[in-house]
Amino acid sequence: MSHASRTHRHNLRRLLAPRHIAVFGGRPAAEVIRQCRQVGFAGELWPVHPYHDSIEGLTCFRAVDELPEAPDAAFVAVPREPTVDIVAALARRGAGGAVCYASGFAEAGGEGSARQRGLIEAAGAMAILGPNCYGVLNYLDRAALWPDQHGGTPVERGVAIVTQSGNLAVNLTMQRRSLPLAYVISLGNAAGAGLPEIVDALLDDRRITAIGLHIEGLDDVAGFSRVAIRALTRRVPLVALKSGSSELGALATLAHSSSLAGPDDLYDALFARLGVARVHDPVGLLETLKLLSVHGARKGTRIASASCSGGEASLVADLAQPRGLTLPAFPPAVRHRLRAVLGEAVAIANPLDYHTYIWGDRRAQTECFAGLLSAGFDAHLLVVDLPREDRCVPEDWETTLAAFIAATRRVGGPACVVSSLPEGLPEHVGARLLAEGIAPMQGLPECLDAIRAAALIGAAQARAGDVRPVTPAPRSPGTTPLLLDEWNAKRALAALGLPVPEGALVGAEEAGPYADKLGYPVVVKAVSTSLPHKTEAGAVHLNLCGVDDVRGAVGRMSGLSDRFLVERMVQDTVAELIVGARHDPRFGLVLTVGAGGVLVELLRDVAQLLLPASRQEVRAALASLTIWPLLNGYRGRPPGDVAAVLDAVSVIARYAETHAGRLIELDVNPLLVRPEGHGVLAADALIRLAADHG
Repeated sequence: MSHASRTHRHNLRRLLAPRHIAVFGGRPAAEVIRQCRQVGFAGELWPVHPYHDSIEGLTCFRAVDELPEAPDAAFVAVPREPTVDIVAALARRGAGGAVCYASGFAEAGGEGSARQRGLIEAAGAMAILGPNCYGVLNYLDRAALWPDQHGGTPVERGVAIVTQSGNLAVNLTMQRRSLPLAYVISLGNAAGAGLPEIVDALLDDRRITAIGLHIEGLDDVAGFSRVAIRALTRRVPLVALKSGSSELGALATLAHSSSLAGPDDLYDALFARLGVARVHDPVGLLETLKLLSVHGARKGTRIASASCSGGEASLVADLAQPRGLTLPAFPPAVRHRLRAVLGEAVAIANPLDYHTYIWGDRRAQTECFAGLLSAGFDAHLLVVDLPREDRCVPEDWETTLAAFIAATRRVGGPACVVSSLPEGLPEHVGARLLAEGIAPMQGLPECLDAIRAAALIGAAQARAGDVRPVTPAPRSPGTTPLLLDEWNAKRALAALGLPVPEGALVGAEEAGPYADKLGYPVVVKAVSTSLPHKTEAGAVHLNLCGVDDVRGAVGRMSGLSDRFLVERMVQDTVAELIVGARHDPRFGLVLTVGAGGVLVELLRDVAQLLLPASRQEVRAALASLTIWPLLNGYRGRPPGDVAAVLDAVSVIARYAETHAGRLIELDVNPLLVRPEGHGVLAADALIRLAADHG
């Protein structure tokens, strides 16, 4: 790390956890002082204003040079033009960093983009949050560089949330879900300190139990991947709420695989690679962070559930199954223990409906819940909704909670109290459960999603040493793409070891004699760089069984090309796959594997991977496909040669990586998968490269 980088990193830590704060401006600056006082900030507060004598009872300084010393942090809430001047003065003084509140920078385009470049130049090694930014709430060290109300309170440890939306940040602080918030950070334009830098700094704080991210887009995928891997090794879970659409390449696609990725598929691939749990709404973000904050990542997906209602038990089972969570049978010792307390009238099963025979009996409920927790699964749920406190008497429900707390103290293990409705678990009850090391989860689907996310992160942490960062490769700026026809594309891939059908490129008169020599049945295709999709153009004829068939096919295609590819027809195919690669300007090389053939875009059964990808990652991607049972041996049919598929994908990926600077897109469709031990064959191929100006 360079000296400048070390200085910037140190200054970012000063900004996030300041000893003294300078504020610039009027009303927003006054609000920062009020919020710092409310949260209990113990450091110095220095208002700076050229005309006011005092703000919030504090004497104003007239300029940066009059401050007692260089402030660790500054909140700059002045118009956009003087913001740059103040930042420059702070940098000269040696300040740690500044929150730039004003808008009118890069988000406005035009002159705003130039103004933002000037701001970053003025800051130098000083850390900048924003511009167009709300700032940072540090509930650990009680610092509020924040110009508005917020709902958090000081904590000793908890989760950090980093968002690119100031308003969403405010909303998340108002949560009533008993989630201990350690930091809430709004990035705004993220001109000075972006998401990777902020997360990296947060990972230095051992008091942070998990980090939640609201991401509208990632400009630095490589930097994010490096810091996400650091989070894996530090065992700090990352949870991402991704909104908006990624910007895919502007060039029109010819390859089928390039049209199969939706706008967020590459983010899914990135998160899966890095062990970042993706959620799809703010509630999911909060609940997942809560579970991870209490219990951390998990090793598996086995859960146990108890409730006093068969309906709730069935609901847990129904919701768990599509999420890939399992409810294993209780071990014999657990069954015996539960039978002893519940009697013969209760069926001992997981999920457990313990009925109401022991309702209100704290001793019996404690024994029951201790038995549940002794199962030793990855999560143990007590499903219970407390009644409304304004209309009902919650005494018996309190007994149930007390029994579960007592059982958890006795047995330990990852325990959760989950309400079927969010309002079924009041905030003060959640705080009580948190203090006991029990996760207070609000909403059954959200709880089960969180458990699945914890298992995903746990699996990624276990392989952290093998996870490689994403390194997007630049592509040649050539404006005239070079399209290789099928013959040349296959030759290029075959040179690296990709199996292709036996065949030859011939003229019209040679097609029949060559087919006789090769042996029937054969495939005949017209070959031209203007025929990327031959089926739609009528440029391919299959299963030709004689010389007359071949001559007839060539005649029908004579207007398309004067060159024809004659190949042996493959008849023992188990499945057809598509394997493709393309260059994305933000993510670099992307690999697609999926169900192939003429229905590829109709089926859309594909998985995306970022290159480089390991053999294990490719196999996992194949296993995620709906078509996987065909490869694995479906209903007595022979399994496909999966090892040969993996070898073929490796060849295609190697070609893409070798030509990373020029590759636009590559398609092998279909890749014909033969029975186990018989290999694969690339029946068609397309490669498009940027023009080589070297």
